[in-house]
Amino acid sequence: MSQVAQQKVNKMSDVEQQKDKFWIYVGITVFVIVTGILLIKQSENEKFAPIKQQVEEENAQLNIRVLKDY
Repeated sequence: MSQVAQQKVNKMSDVEQQKDKFWIYVGITVFVIVTGILLIKQSENEKFAPIKQQVEEENAQLNIRVLKDY
């Protein structure tokens, strides 16, 4: 194999390795973003849990059926 052909093969393998790293970086970035969103969402749920419980208790107290005999 000539030197020119060998250099082209080496350049192609370098490009393939860069593409592999690109997709790894994309995957890591997506994972970090999704994890961040889930953590924020979880902290919001914990933050508003007492308020949600209070609203449920109020709804339970207001949900009274009155039966009358006529």
